[in-house]
Amino acid sequence: MSSIGQPIEVLLVEDDPGDELITREAFEDNKIGNNLHVVRDGLEALDFLYRRGGYEGKPRPDLILLDLNLPKYDGRQVLEKIKGDPELRAIPVVVLTTSSAEEDILRSYKLFANAYVTKPVDLSQFMAVIRQIDEFFVTVVRLPGRSH
Repeated sequence: MSSIGQPIEVLLVEDDPGDELITREAFEDNKIGNNLHVVRDGLEALDFLYRRGGYEGKPRPDLILLDLNLPKYDGRQVLEKIKGDPELRAIPVVVLTTSSAEEDILRSYKLFANAYVTKPVDLSQFMAVIRQIDEFFVTVVRLPGRSH
């Protein structure tokens, strides 16, 4: 829920069913009342964002959780497309990935990621990370298009 009590629209771009499940469980366990939409590859992410290919009528996300290692288009390509599009670039993107490679971190920030988070292997830590992302981006930060 945003600071004004409205649920926000979160797009999770994740091809690993286990990580998707953990993220869903984190939203439920932490009583996060936001709407979680899931797509499983970079092409689906772009279809969702541009509301095409079966995603017509879907809401514009307020926050994107983006894995880097995706089929079809990888997360770097998706991030570059989002941040290069005047209609999409204001949407905060949190790269949420297993990679802790300095090259991936640097490249993500050069592509204007708003945050880079390495997925913890431990389940409870992973759930805590999701809660912290939610608290920061939903409670602390003012998101575009959301007035108080």
